[in-house]
Amino acid sequence: MKAKQKSAKSSTATNKSSTATKKRYEGFTDEEKAAMMDRVQEQKIAARKAEGESDLLAKIAEMQEPDRALGKRLHAIIKASAPALSPTTWYGMPAYTKGGKVVCFYQPAQKFKTRYATFGFSDKAKLDEGAMWPVAFALTKLTSDDEARIGALVKKAAS
Repeated sequence: MKAKQKSAKSSTATNKSSTATKKRYEGFTDEEKAAMMDRVQEQKIAARKAEGESDLLAKIAEMQEPDRALGKRLHAIIKASAPALSPTTWYGMPAYTKGGKVVCFYQPAQKFKTRYATFGFSDKAKLDEGAMWPVAFALTKLTSDDEARIGALVKKAAS
């Protein structure tokens, strides 16, 4: 047994001495490491965004008409108006986040068996205008004027 212990110690000593004589590779600079970490985060965000969008689209597909049509149209408007927002689901409803915080959401009428669907904004939305401003809108259908107004509000909310 003592012979085995000696050989293990001697091989460790040999490795240490050979490592000391070789120039150690320092690897990447701090800037390169930071850039690689940024890239990993970007890839994680892209993967979450793709997953969030597929979850959102699946929820919209499950909806009954006219909620489904409104949901599809809102999704297209939001993506075009504020591409920086990440699609996701929030309490089982389509929602859009920035920095992990919900900015706006779509509540289909069927969700709580209400008379109309609702498109709303959270307190993270930058819509402040004086001492009072609307944060939710009842939807029964979307006209081109409604779509333009929603697009402008979403763009402002995401800024």
